[in-house]
Amino acid sequence: MTVIDILTRVDTICKKYDKYDVDKQRESNISGDDAFARLYGAFETQIETALEKAEIVAKEKNRASAVAMNAEIRRTKARLAEEVPKLQRLAVKRVKGLTTEELAARNDLVLALPARIEAIPDGTAGGTKSTTSAWAPSTTSRPDIKFDSDGRFDDDYFQESHESSQFRQEFEMRKIKQASGDQGLDMISEGLDALKNMASDMNEELDRQVPLMDEIDSKVDRATSDLKNTNVRLKDTVNQISNLK
Repeated sequence: MTVIDILTRVDTICKKYDKYDVDKQRESNISGDDAFARLYGAFETQIETALEKAEIVAKEKNRASAVAMNAEIRRTKARLAEEVPKLQRLAVKRVKGLTTEELAARNDLVLALPARIEAIPDGTAGGTKSTTSAWAPSTTSRPDIKFDSDGRFDDDYFQESHESSQFRQEFEMRKIKQASGDQGLDMISEGLDALKNMASDMNEELDRQVPLMDEIDSKVDRATSDLKNTNVRLKDTVNQISNLK
């Protein structure tokens, strides 16, 4: 049975028992003190949010942003996995307004959660550490809800091999190096943009100074011409005085 088949069945179960959604539960006759409904609704919201983030990561071109978002998704998955036992304890508690069959259905929903959490894409080779209870067929009083299995989903089946562990480590190292390289390229790009802006400002300033330099050249030329004419007249005057003597 593939992961897609499992997710399809889980989705069918969730739709069939969507009465446990927090918003819908408020409109029903179920007691307002139903902690399971509130916590399960929070699970659904966080899983949906994580899936939306995973879709954004799949389209993200900036490697550093993608790595950061994947890390956030992994933290969310870890936090949800830690809360599953609490939800499982709440699932078996009697609640006013719920039948025995509905209580059994809650347990099926909880059993499906680990697989749904693990199936959320997070940038790693996901699904290598699923628990046996998450994949095993339901043992509750609802025989119509089953997860097909060939009996191989035990601890040894999911044990990570040396090759896969080495590949994972190499993959993580390459991601880190790629993120560092992207950050370095971003810094270089920012530096080049700053230099380009400085060069543009200098060109604008030089363009503003050109008319002033032209005016200075004109004044220097006029002063040189006047000085030359004055020297000529002075020389003529000196010659005239010398002739008179």
